[in-house]
Amino acid sequence: MVAMAKRLKTFQIVFTDPSKTFYCGGDRLSGRVEVEVNEVTRVSAVKLLGLGCAKVGYSKGKQRCRQEAEYLRHEETLKLDGQPTDSDGSVVLRPGNKYEYTFEFELPQNGQLVSSYKGKFGYVHYYVKAVMERPQQPCLECKKPFEVEEPLDVNTPDLLSPAGGMKEKKVTCMFIPDGQVSLNAKIDRRGFCEGEDICINAKFENTCSRIVVPKAAIIAKHTYQANGRTKVFRQKLSAVRGNHIISGMCDAWQGKTIRVPKIKPSMLGCNIIRVEYALMIYVHIPGSEKLILELPLVIGTAGLGSRSNSVSSQEGSISNASQSWVSLRMPSEPPSYCDITRDCRLDQPLTPLLDDVDGDDSPIFMNDPSFVFPPPPAYTEAEEEFNGNARMLPVC
Repeated sequence: MVAMAKRLKTFQIVFTDPSKTFYCGGDRLSGRVEVEVNEVTRVSAVKLLGLGCAKVGYSKGKQRCRQEAEYLRHEETLKLDGQPTDSDGSVVLRPGNKYEYTFEFELPQNGQLVSSYKGKFGYVHYYVKAVMERPQQPCLECKKPFEVEEPLDVNTPDLLSPAGGMKEKKVTCMFIPDGQVSLNAKIDRRGFCEGEDICINAKFENTCSRIVVPKAAIIAKHTYQANGRTKVFRQKLSAVRGNHIISGMCDAWQGKTIRVPKIKPSMLGCNIIRVEYALMIYVHIPGSEKLILELPLVIGTAGLGSRSNSVSSQEGSISNASQSWVSLRMPSEPPSYCDITRDCRLDQPLTPLLDDVDGDDSPIFMNDPSFVFPPPPAYTEAEEEFNGNARMLPVC
């Protein structure tokens, strides 16, 4: 095999558009197989295969679980144009020349392919393989992978409809009832794309004696099926948290946002691998299990907006807020801080108020230090006419 490889100077696959990052169902995939030899070589045929399959593999005790599903198989024999062939169809390749075998084929239509994927216990892989056959010699192969991304539009009535739910949990201490914790949450739709903000409206109530913390996270759920068995891998992608809620109090989220990170779209059409997402809204209760509410999400490739839209809306709100200052009259003189001589610095170590051991979240701290404020800043006073009426006093 090594000796035969030395006879080939070049044996590779080149796509017509190398800058294309992914293909969709129904696209045409074209390119060429480039061959250069170091010595006279007889080639009986060059075959091209377009292959795509999903594979799952993991161990379940002593059993090895494996499963495959095929989504693409294309095969053709390439011809070398302008090159004389023998009676058996073989050609002779000579050193100093560059030979190209061109190919082009159409991928299956939308709905017949699944997007490329690489996970912990499986993958979906697409590639083009060229096989060089030689008389009385082993075949030589070269491969070229390519990505497939099936479009998933979230502009459907089902995904544009709101989703919500309510959960409550009774808390006990040494089998003695200790009140309960409840949450009621809602989102305006279920379909989102990368970079979009999910707005959460929720209400939390705490009637137990403990301090609880409301949180939300985007969860990815990867499901692998092989040999009749199912393996599930869950992953937290991003999270936000609210303020702690003491006993007998409640809290509300009005449009609290969590941004969809850079993730692969949902994969729902594969027989053995499934990728689903959910918004998990939960309450951390010290000394007890979390109160969890999961709202299913679908991450698509085309949706209502994008990260740029959310950013522009934020910029617009900031601009409107800036304009609203025009109608305000600033005080004629700065406040006096002459009586204050203490400095606002923490001189004592912080003491945890609530041990919150949930992943990367930080505990809540309390402290009773002596605060010393800095001396008052230097102010300069200036009068400026605006619209002939209001006077603004800039603070330097």
